[in-house]
Amino acid sequence: MKLRHFRRALSVGVVGIYFILSTPTSGAGPPTEGRTDEENKKLIASLILSKALSQSGLKKNSPGVKLTTEMNTVDSANQEDPIKIFLCGDVMTGRGIDQILSHPSNPMIYEPYVKDARRYVELAEMANGEISKPVSFSYIWGDALHELERESPDLRIINLETSVTASNDYWRGKGINYRMHPDNIQCLTAAKIDFCSLANNHVLDWGYTGLSDTLANLRKANLKYSGAGRNFKEAGTPAVLEVARKGRVIVFSFGSVTSGIPFSWAATENKAGISMLEDLSEKTVRYLKGRIHRLKEKGDIVVISIHWGGNWGYKVPFEQIHFAHKLIDEAGVDIIHGHSSHHVKAIEVYRGKPVIYGCGDFLSDYEGIGGYEEFRGDLGLMYFLTMKPSTGRLVNMEMIPTQVRRFKVNRASKADSLWLKDTLNREGRKFGTRVELKGNNTFTLKW
Repeated sequence: MKLRHFRRALSVGVVGIYFILSTPTSGAGPPTEGRTDEENKKLIASLILSKALSQSGLKKNSPGVKLTTEMNTVDSANQEDPIKIFLCGDVMTGRGIDQILSHPSNPMIYEPYVKDARRYVELAEMANGEISKPVSFSYIWGDALHELERESPDLRIINLETSVTASNDYWRGKGINYRMHPDNIQCLTAAKIDFCSLANNHVLDWGYTGLSDTLANLRKANLKYSGAGRNFKEAGTPAVLEVARKGRVIVFSFGSVTSGIPFSWAATENKAGISMLEDLSEKTVRYLKGRIHRLKEKGDIVVISIHWGGNWGYKVPFEQIHFAHKLIDEAGVDIIHGHSSHHVKAIEVYRGKPVIYGCGDFLSDYEGIGGYEEFRGDLGLMYFLTMKPSTGRLVNMEMIPTQVRRFKVNRASKADSLWLKDTLNREGRKFGTRVELKGNNTFTLKW
């Protein structure tokens, strides 16, 4: 009852507090002499709150009331904590990277020019030096592990661009076959990954047996996923990630044929496969709106992880922009996690919601392979998004520049970070975003 009286007394003074905090106090009488304007405001507001406490009979240490040394404040049960999410682009732990881990797969692959996965290890060593094999499961994450611990995100989300299988049933005619041995899956748990997006153009590289194995091995390792399944329903089912005392993050994963995914990989009612977007039309937006609205509750953050677009080039097609905006405007999406490009692309914040059009590669075995050097595919970003659950709006985005060398993630040099900064600012200009480089060689997004 006392707390109710306190709230009633406080409501009488709340208008006065607002007036005090929003107007200058210069020239005030003796009670404010010798203090700054800000100190005056806090002092007067504190007096009003103290009066409310005295009228209610509550003490300053009563439950639900907290008085700070600067200003008396009410500790509201409704005050929410933000959710911090780590996102990155393609994580390819198969082929060459699989060969340096403790349990390498059969190295035979079926590419036009390379028939042995160990050749990719040789190319990387020729470029940047010997890799002492086998490496630990944490080795491939390099400096990223320290940054993840320092940033301490609530969730860690990646696009896993490989199958996890010992199957030899490769997809004939595709030309690229990424495979990681199931006993190497600890390289994902070593980084405390929470979620793997699977709707990409490599998860079926080793056929339907390889896909079935991948799903089973992820479940066995307690790694959540979406975007692939034994049928259409399962492939399209999102992962619901609970963040203790903060809320839920619901992650859908979809693929687009524009990223090179064979449409024959699409899951159907009676066939395993991945969750494919038929197109980026209004009809697809309406379909996704129905799916999302059946699941989303107040305070939920909805992420759509999309594998779309080509490997190289900064241009963001109009249909992607339009689709992203419609997903936010009509379908209730809060974050769009785009990937497929081998380099970072523009970032947009549309109506307070972040749209990453292309995260770039985060970890791969492309080291030492020539071509497209102007795009700097060796450079990547660790994206840390701080979101407000009640509104689904972006509070802050920090990014850490990285570089893959010797099959592990390293902090990028100052020169490479400046190159990334200039690239992100050039491409972000059309979307009204830019990044600022901080003293610790990290970026802060401005919009």
